[in-house]
Amino acid sequence: MRIFTKKLPHPDLPAEEKAQLLQNSEYQECMVESTFLYLTLDLPTAPLYKDEKEQLIIPQVPLFSILAKFNGSTEKEYKTYKENFLKRFQLTRLPPYLIFCIKRFTKNNFFVEKNPTIVNFPITNVDLREYLSEEVQAAHSHTTYDLIANIVHDGKPSEGSYRIHVLHHGTGKWYELQDLQVTDILPQMITLSEAYIQIWKRREEDETNQQGA
Repeated sequence: MRIFTKKLPHPDLPAEEKAQLLQNSEYQECMVESTFLYLTLDLPTAPLYKDEKEQLIIPQVPLFSILAKFNGSTEKEYKTYKENFLKRFQLTRLPPYLIFCIKRFTKNNFFVEKNPTIVNFPITNVDLREYLSEEVQAAHSHTTYDLIANIVHDGKPSEGSYRIHVLHHGTGKWYELQDLQVTDILPQMITLSEAYIQIWKRREEDETNQQGA
């Protein structure tokens, strides 16, 4: 992927001083190309309000909304101890398998927080062509992915447990694994879980879809 980075002046500086700093080469956008092992998808901050029955609202977000991080134009601010940066990302090559890591956990000096937001995603036919730079789109004849594994975290950050949803390619059926227990699961139920890590397989032209989702 391509990573575009732009340093930001300190927010407490006067406007005139900020404008002067932005003219310096240190504050101009730079680009580097980097390989990646997985893509980290950021969740929006979960609301703290409750509904009319005093129950916590569990927010939902479409998968394509959090994938927009990699469209080459969406900017996000990153803060370090001393400096702030704006970054944007653009994919330049798609591998046969993609790993998504949905960032549910946030650590600070005192505890770990978990974001319970549900990600709405289709099981099949996720096309990532629009996240590629225009000049490399022509080199990618296959850009559609199907989900083959889904790791779920249930419960609190420090006391939770994990479940895994796995596609059996021979039958096109989905199974849920937890410890030594293996059970059937409907594809529709997978999308209701607190997905944490997902593995997607690129669909080749001669493959047939056996998932029936």
